[in-house]
This record gives sequence, structure tokens and C-alpha cells, in this order.
Amino acid sequence: MAMKEARVDPVKVPGSFVRLQGAYPGLRAAEQRVADFILAHPDELIYLTVTELAERTNTSESTVVRLCQKIGYKGYQEFKIVLARDLVEPATEIYAAIEPGDDLATVKSKVFQANAQALRDTIEVLEDEQLQRAVNALASANRIEIYGVGGSGPLALDAYHKFLKVGLQAIALSDGDLMAMSSSLLSPGDVALGISHTGASRDVTDALGRAKANGATTIGITHRHTSPITKVSEIQLFTAAKQTAFRSDASSSRIAQLTIIDTLYVGVAHAHHDRALAMIERTREATASKRY
Repeated sequence: MAMKEARVDPVKVPGSFVRLQGAYPGLRAAEQRVADFILAHPDELIYLTVTELAERTNTSESTVVRLCQKIGYKGYQEFKIVLARDLVEPATEIYAAIEPGDDLATVKSKVFQANAQALRDTIEVLEDEQLQRAVNALASANRIEIYGVGGSGPLALDAYHKFLKVGLQAIALSDGDLMAMSSSLLSPGDVALGISHTGASRDVTDALGRAKANGATTIGITHRHTSPITKVSEIQLFTAAKQTAFRSDASSSRIAQLTIIDTLYVGVAHAHHDRALAMIERTREATASKRY
């Protein structure tokens, strides 16, 4: 069943809605009916009790409460409080489609707004527990392999560059055959990190699957909760960028993915503060002669 469009100001994407939309594909049918009502009638919802909402959606009170808990709230009352706050906050303009007549100043504004919105949205759906698991796994890994093809290839290299600076034994791969061979050699204690906006890259998904089968810990960074990569990722890190212009480029999602990589890097460095500082200084000194 397709998710219904929310009847809210289209230039406003508050945190509670981002969480609800991000969790939607994984909800049960009854929970989706509640979500559909919330997205379509947010102004009306804040005046409804949990019993009234259950009656309006032909569900139960427990279904309503379970939905609120799934998207990160203690219960229905806390969700209503956050929703009310989101509805009265000043609208945040998001990136509309770039039109043929737009001048460069308008294009600049739309692109910057889209990237900023992608970060605001992603921080709402990026689960702290999953992020902590990823940091722990990376910090203690014997070996780290990072997979990304196409537009995700440079992101894999960025992760490799950052992890290298803090002394992690990492490698970035973007060739399908090399990913297949290398992932087949991983073992318990190793980590495989796959990056794919769509989550449907066969090379990346197959490599993660092979790494998981060999006992390595697998981490996936993706946009889609129901994509193939999630089936082979023990740890799942999601972005929430909204594409409205050049959709196939997933440009805003790339900014969110880079920021997740930055967070992993800083998280690992923070976990081993003194050692990380020493490694960073050593790598900086190693390249000092290459700068003017």
C-alpha cells in the first residue's frame, strides 16, 4: 500500500514527520493506517485522545502506542507534544525542483537548502543505538573493508581516508570482482561497510552477504529501509534526504552519507582519544613535505 501524502505545508518537514515517513515501510498494516491518518490530519490529531485515534483508524490503543514507540517516542502523549511543537515552528524551506528559468543564485539557494535539509532529516532517522554499534565494531576491527560503486565509490574512499588517519586497518573497494574476492577472505573480528543510496547495488550487497556468511560484522549506509542491502547488514545506518531535482544523482543523500562517515570517524577517534591524536599527528607529519 502506497504511503499517503501528508497534508502539511510542503515547505515544512518537521522531525516527527521525518521519523514517521522513514519508519513507514517497516510498519504493520494496522500501524500504517494510523500513520496514514497522522500524515493526512496532523492538525486534527493533536486534539484526539489515544482512544479516539484508535477508533478513527479502526485499530487499537496498543497499536497507536506501539507505533509511537517504533519512531522513538515513549508513547502517544510524548509524540503529540513533539508534533504540536513541529507544527508551530517556523517553516523550513526545502529544495524545490530546479526550473529551466532559474538563475544561478536561485540554483545555489535550492542546492544549499536541500543539503541542509538532508542533514536535518537524517539526524531524525539515524538511530543512536545502531550508530554506537557501528563505532564499537569499527574501533575493535582487525580489518575493515569499505564497498561502494558508482557515485558511492568516492564515499568509500573518503571513509578509507578518514579511518586510515586514526590507524584503522581499512581498504576501499569499488570493483565488483575485487569486492567479491576480498569479502570471501574476511572472518570474525573483521568489518565490512557497504555504501549504497538505493541499497540495490548487487556488487555491494553480494559482498556484504559474503562477508556476513564468513562471520564478519556488516554495516550498511543507505536511504531505503526495505532495500536488499538491509537484508545483509547487521548494523543499518539510514539517510533521509529528499530528492526533487536531479533524482538519479542522489546529491543530497551523498551529503548525509558523508556526514554519517564523519560521525563514525569522530566516534572511533573519541573512543581511543590519545591513540587517535597520535595517529593523526603521525599521518600529518608524513605528508608535511608535500605541502608548500
